[in-house]
Amino acid sequence: MSESAEGRTKYIFITGGVVSSLGKGIAAASIGRLLVERGLSVTIQKFDPYINVDPGTMSPFQHGEVYVTDDGAETDLDLGHYERFIDESLSQSNNVTTGRIYQNIITKERRGDFLGATVQVIPHVTDEIKSYVRRLSEGHDVVITEVGGTVGDIESLPFLEAIRQFRQDVGRKNVLFIHLTLVPFIAAAGELKTKPTQHSVRELMEIGIQPDMLILRTELPLTEEVRRKVARFCNVELRHVIESRDLETIYEVPLRYHEQGLDGSIVEALGLETREPDLSDWESIVKRVKRPSDPPVRIAVVGKYTSLVDSYKSIQEALIHGGIAHDTGVEIDWLSSEAIDVQGESFPDRYHGVLIPGGFGGRGVEGMVDTVRRIRQDDVPFFGICLGLQCAIIEFARNVCGLGGADSAEFSPTTPHPVISLLDSQRQVTDKGGTMRLGAYPCVLQPNSNVLAIYDQPEISERHRHRFEVNNDYRERLAAEGLVFAGLSPDGGLVEIIELSDHPFFVATQFHPELKSRPTRPHPLFAAFIGAARDRRDRQSEGQVGSSTALEPAELP
Repeated sequence: MSESAEGRTKYIFITGGVVSSLGKGIAAASIGRLLVERGLSVTIQKFDPYINVDPGTMSPFQHGEVYVTDDGAETDLDLGHYERFIDESLSQSNNVTTGRIYQNIITKERRGDFLGATVQVIPHVTDEIKSYVRRLSEGHDVVITEVGGTVGDIESLPFLEAIRQFRQDVGRKNVLFIHLTLVPFIAAAGELKTKPTQHSVRELMEIGIQPDMLILRTELPLTEEVRRKVARFCNVELRHVIESRDLETIYEVPLRYHEQGLDGSIVEALGLETREPDLSDWESIVKRVKRPSDPPVRIAVVGKYTSLVDSYKSIQEALIHGGIAHDTGVEIDWLSSEAIDVQGESFPDRYHGVLIPGGFGGRGVEGMVDTVRRIRQDDVPFFGICLGLQCAIIEFARNVCGLGGADSAEFSPTTPHPVISLLDSQRQVTDKGGTMRLGAYPCVLQPNSNVLAIYDQPEISERHRHRFEVNNDYRERLAAEGLVFAGLSPDGGLVEIIELSDHPFFVATQFHPELKSRPTRPHPLFAAFIGAARDRRDRQSEGQVGSSTALEPAELP
């Protein structure tokens, strides 16, 4: 990248202190949204200090959802927030881990790229980190970088040193440091305490970084006295001390930041000339989430990792987006498929729709299969995603086609009917990380299918993360009993979507449509699913039996 190109781009680095999980990702995404509304081209990246190359092999109970980009990167769930808020597709370069940094450096060292030099944290590690910031500069007015972890963590030190150097490299006027920290309320004292924030900023300053702005997470409103105290002791202008309270919806955060002038302060500090933001459409979205005009629908998500909702973060948000499309509230119950399987828990009748999400391994799968049988027979709207599609295939094969013992080769290698089998491309794979069928692939929708009417276009592109697929040896048998293969790969070799035409809504996908849903552009499948759930709710309230196909969403702002 040329010096002039780098000089035109501005950089914002967001750090966190005191405790983890304060919401740096939401803060970065919200700032990104405000700058986009000002007409700027923005991208956001995440630095993760763990040594894993990516989160692809990490437990969802530890890390939450693995978010997949179009180019097949397995990334942190915060990238989902970034994409949903700024409405831009991100890439491999937008999520960088310590593991990836060291992997790159060791590869270069083995190749002889360092010409015999001793490889050290400074300058080699810090230079590699800075290169990932620079490579996003082209075509963007602002690059926002969230530094994962907490100030004081030993793992974060190379990243903090790198961003300290970066400000020196590109000039102070081109870089802004924003620090997110906690102001806890001590009930016994009846006070908000600023000392943790002071200590956090002091530790950051010892590293050589003076934050330009502070975002303070708090349960209670900050008094003017508290804000002045923080500004004084942390060497920050009073107007640059921003309150961040818990809100009903994350989509409200940009509005609260704007009320306090955060975006105006940012563009002023970076010397950017922008228009004033028009947040009326975003305000309408927030209103549809907080105070929808239509009563809520009740959705059951039956999954393997429901004890940690962050494992299905994009599912949760996409369902909310489906509600936005219809100006309808969405209430989600997270049900353990393992409880249904092992404990024999009955499936409640009170839901207007059921979604079965992705997952790996056989635990809880029989609970999912039994759930599919129940809702297929009872005409409950059903949406299956990845493993959800595979469970629907297994259930249909067993109970409609009469293929006793039908199963996935992943769960039962000796099954007499492996209706789900390993992808041919996966048979020689031995490494686990980054080796699945990942990223965006095209899908051709079949004529006269329900999904063709929902998408309203003959070919789509969706993101994938799987190793197993529908076994083509059984497609003819399944189709003969009424299962519709509504979406296929362009060569016809891979099943991407199935549906039942005689059901109010029965759709399952091998891909992950939740990854492309946005509050401004709800995914059509989620909008259609919530529409079908709304229709079931209305029929129940009227005491009617039967189905409806009225799936058109309300007009978005």
